Amino acid sequence: MQRLKTRAQFQAVLAGGIVARTPHFALHSARLDQALLKQETATFSVALFGVADVWIGAMVPKRWAKQAVTRNAIKRQIYSVSTDFESALPIEAHVVRLRAVFDRQQFISASSDALKTALRQELQQLFARALVSLAAPAARGSAA
Repeated sequence: MQRLKTRAQFQAVLAGGIVARTPHFALHSARLDQALLKQETATFSVALFGVADVWIGAMVPKRWAKQAVTRNAIKRQIYSVSTDFESALPIEAHVVRLRAVFDRQQFISASSDALKTALRQELQQLFARALVSLAAPAARGSAA
């Protein structure tokens, strides 16, 4: 499994569309076809995804997780759960995006077991929904 690193990679995947949602997360996915492999500029083209592999990225905006310790804890859980689903995911690029705040009244500490458990359960649910959506050819649309 490869990790997304550049802004262009994230933008290409986010343009691909949402595959699955949960109350706090959205999973974006994009195929690694020729349209995404190269980013054309005026003078040259750059390979965005040099390796045909499962690519994963995590977006945890400050808007939804104010403290850096919370953002980092969420990203660790995203990458951990994604490795559990690595063999089942298609060879595409995926971005897990936090889209809502976790209640600070309920989850007081970023290192609390309650938050870690809630994150892990919701991320497993997100990836399970994504696998169903990605497996259905009608869900992929006729964008090919």
